[in-house]
Amino acid sequence: MRITLLIPVGIERPSGRRYFQIARGLAAQGHRVRLLALHPDLRNCTCRRYTADGVEVWYVGQMHARKAGSVPERFGPLALLRVLAGATMGMIRGALQSPAEVYHLGKPQPINGLAALVAVALIRRRPFFVDCDDDETQSNRFTAAWQRAVFAFWQYALLRLAVGVTTNTPHLARLAQRAGARRIVVVPNGVALDRFRAPPAHVSAALRASLGLTGRRVVAYAGTLALQNHPVDLLVEAFASVAATHPDALLLLIGGGEDLPVLQEAVRQRGLADRVYFTGHVTHQATAALLALADLSVDPVRDDPVARARSPLKIFESMAVGVPVVTGALGDRADLLANGAAGVLVRPGDPAALAEAIGQLLDDAPRRRAMGEAGRAHVRRYDWALLARLWASIYQSEPAAAVGEGVER
Repeated sequence: MRITLLIPVGIERPSGRRYFQIARGLAAQGHRVRLLALHPDLRNCTCRRYTADGVEVWYVGQMHARKAGSVPERFGPLALLRVLAGATMGMIRGALQSPAEVYHLGKPQPINGLAALVAVALIRRRPFFVDCDDDETQSNRFTAAWQRAVFAFWQYALLRLAVGVTTNTPHLARLAQRAGARRIVVVPNGVALDRFRAPPAHVSAALRASLGLTGRRVVAYAGTLALQNHPVDLLVEAFASVAATHPDALLLLIGGGEDLPVLQEAVRQRGLADRVYFTGHVTHQATAALLALADLSVDPVRDDPVARARSPLKIFESMAVGVPVVTGALGDRADLLANGAAGVLVRPGDPAALAEAIGQLLDDAPRRRAMGEAGRAHVRRYDWALLARLWASIYQSEPAAAVGEGVER
């Protein structure tokens, strides 16, 4: 079967990683898969069409922001208008050049939504599917109310018009139900266990020494430094308490994002500059090596719609390298952590509770090892190869049951 995915992000970004890994799994099943995507830095992209792991990747336009380094570059109003118009036309052309039995939108947003309506529904007269990996009206940073209204309209309309919907959390499945989605399958995020793994012990030891981490207990965060979606400031506040009682503890922040300078300033103001290490943007392969250095990792959350809608990649990736996770008891995080066997759940939005859990886990090496082993075992059910088969069930007349939740409708 020919399958075309339309996504408004690059496959190098965390959301894009979901779609590439799903596409990779579908290709392994024998499907012909093409992925139409927007590039984070199109002007410096030297290869806009290529095949990776059996997946055709076509970059058809520029993302809404240029993401070439550790801090994204925002476009001005007129430049942004040109970028959005060019990306939309590129997505429409790509869809018209991609005959397929299945068209599946990743993230219900205006750019790929217009392409679905114009190229797929009106011209090709084909139905389309939609995937939700976020509540787009809550997770994006808007500068005006009308922008939020536009995204809300497209999210509602596309979920209602789609012949089937995939989501990565039960929370988003319920949102799709309220929008009138016809069929829903919950497909959580996952990890490519054949690729995302800890390096050999001697490589980890050398990396630890090169970063000055030898003899230090390491708390890690791996993800985007964007406070709209990821309250890393909550972790910094909690770590200030941990640092006071654990003089050998160090916080390793892996990744870049628009609020990197804000967090660096917050660290300086708290007098933690020598206790917090910022890596900036790194490759996904480097993330695995760095995360494996940690004694534990943290997924800081507040009790809000953004966190309830998320299936955090960082949780699966931590478990894959045997690192226990501390996070908020929110959404389906308890299920993701095997009901506490692979990590610790605390009150969301409470830096004192977060600090207490981090400190206790740092002081209990046997418990960390047990949780790490439990995580390695539990995460096998979230291998992208398995999740791709679940994803493909939405194309069948009788979808298969989703991991942990089943089909909502």
